[in-house]
Amino acid sequence: MAADLPPDIAGLYRWGFAESGPLRDELTALALAGTKTTTAGLLVESVAMGESIPGPGDREALIDSAERPVAVVETVECPIKRLADVDDQHAIDEGEGYANAAEFRVDHEKFWNSYIDDIRRSIGDPSFSLTDDTMIMCQRFRIVATIDPVTGDVTWREPTPAG
Repeated sequence: MAADLPPDIAGLYRWGFAESGPLRDELTALALAGTKTTTAGLLVESVAMGESIPGPGDREALIDSAERPVAVVETVECPIKRLADVDDQHAIDEGEGYANAAEFRVDHEKFWNSYIDDIRRSIGDPSFSLTDDTMIMCQRFRIVATIDPVTGDVTWREPTPAG
């Protein structure tokens, strides 16, 4: 049974790291602990899915592998960069142990290439491949509230939004 959430949270756009499963659980735990403060996504994939690019101050619900909201995240910034231009600080702030952008790139290319055929189908480009010029959304965020996935109880770390 889904927990009842306050209307201001129930209406937030929901997303989770990667796909449901162990990787999502690991990344979610890193974010909740404050270790992970950045994430990256393929711009073409987000556009194909009809997602908007989050801007500073935008709040969204982070979901766990059971698709339950576990946190409210607030975007600090979300610059669009070429894959070759993702910097070391973004890589380090992903909280996954990357020492630099080169390590980030190897791991993320492995991840994106693991479902490249799905990406090609979704964007309608059978020849799409990852290159230096592939555009990446480099979202920096902070957790402003945690949500008990069972009860729906919200604990704010930051002031609640006005309104």
